Amino acid sequence: MTYSQMVDRLQPAIVLKDETVKNFQKFASLLLEWNEKFNLTAITEESEVIEKHFYDCLVPCQTISLDGKKVADLGTGAGFPGLVWAIVFPSCQVTLVEATTKKCAFLQAVIDACGLTNVKIVNKRCEEMKEREVFDLVSARALAPMGILLEIGAPLVKVGGIFLAMKGSKGQEEFNKTGKEINKLGLFLKSVQTEELPDGVGMRQNFFFQKDSKTPTFYPRPWATILKKPLV
Repeated sequence: MTYSQMVDRLQPAIVLKDETVKNFQKFASLLLEWNEKFNLTAITEESEVIEKHFYDCLVPCQTISLDGKKVADLGTGAGFPGLVWAIVFPSCQVTLVEATTKKCAFLQAVIDACGLTNVKIVNKRCEEMKEREVFDLVSARALAPMGILLEIGAPLVKVGGIFLAMKGSKGQEEFNKTGKEINKLGLFLKSVQTEELPDGVGMRQNFFFQKDSKTPTFYPRPWATILKKPLV
């Protein structure tokens, strides 16, 4: 996929300005440069970065608005989706949560290169986040099984907000393994967005959970307990 193809495919739901595209070019260049030093992504071609990272991260934004929203991206890694959203939606305040210090250094390099002022990096594990019920939207992409994601993400979402679990073709299978216990988190499944990426790259399933009540302070449980006995 080229940048112009991405621009065309996202319209009219998302309009990418020339300056935005230039920032994506800077992002991709730094990603491929830093990837030679330590592993940030298995993708090594810019065309694949555009399609499998930039475009893929913007698919859910075709159905929800991030303008003026307060967002947290858990386990953001190299900035997907949170840093992509910060570039496209400058009025959105984005918190990138990442435990690996080297990845945080990369994120800062992209932020500096693009001149972004709407991004905060938090160098800690997701379950260590203390900001409860403050974010309009919390996201996680390719981070952990659904039950684990919901437990660490739900406490951060404010009532009326959204938790977005970005999954691949096995997303529905993961969701089917969850059960009534996830209702204890104050979430319910609002909708599922399914999208086939171009060129046979694969299917994406985005699960939008809405929060209708506060999450009990009991959650999240200690990390070892979450791993040993995920919510089902």
